[in-house]
Order: sequence, then C-alpha cells, then structure tokens
Amino acid sequence: MLEYSVSARRVDAHGSEARAKEAVLVLDTDLAGRLDAFNPAELFLASIAACMLKGIERVTPLLSFQLEGAEVRLHGVRQDAPPKILSVTYDLVIDTDEPDARLELLHKNVRKYGTISNTAAAALDLQGTIRRKSDIQ
Repeated sequence: MLEYSVSARRVDAHGSEARAKEAVLVLDTDLAGRLDAFNPAELFLASIAACMLKGIERVTPLLSFQLEGAEVRLHGVRQDAPPKILSVTYDLVIDTDEPDARLELLHKNVRKYGTISNTAAAALDLQGTIRRKSDIQ
C-alpha cells in the first residue's frame, strides 16, 4: 500500500500553508477569501484534476496514445447545510488526432485507475466528458 503525508499550519488570519515533500502550497483559509490561493473546495477540485492529468500521463504510454496536451475543467456544486460538495462535473480536453474510440478508451482508463477520482466518485456524483481540443469552437 502507498501512504501519503502532508502537514499544514496556520500562518496568520489570512492564510495557511501545506507542505509535502519539498513543495509548499499557500492555502486560502481567510474568512474573507484570497485571490492568490486555493480555498479548500478549489483544492478538492484541483486534486481531482491532478489525478486525471497524472492518469493520462500513466496510461498514454501503455495505450500508445499520442497527444500534444491535456486540460481538465471542473465545476463543483456545494450545499450550505450541512456544508458539502454534492457533485463535480468535468471536461477533459485532449489535443490529439487519435480516433474517437481511442479517445473514449483513454477516458475509460483515466476514470478506472484514478485514486482521487475514484475516491470522489464514491462520495459524490462525479460526471464528465472527454473531447478533442480541435472540436472546441
């Protein structure tokens, strides 16, 4: 089994920081919000995005899938009482000339083997699409 460790600390009333390995991430923990840092909900969405992008990096060599780039756009819906994220939708945009069937195969593999996306999907409604960058108007 793999294990992960992160530490976080309050810096002041305007923010905090998280550390993992040699990386430091500024956290928006200010009650008024901060434009220069991710708040907890945005971090949650970013972790799903990072999981999917890492999954793409992992499976493209296995599938001999050719791509020039990948982007994930996510949207989360939060309820107020009790506060929680109810659903997340995403759009995977892949810069590739691969056929549609191969694009869907990439999507299937990203969904099947994503640690964070699988964890999120077990807790909330996680739905999304994959499409080719050239199809975006």
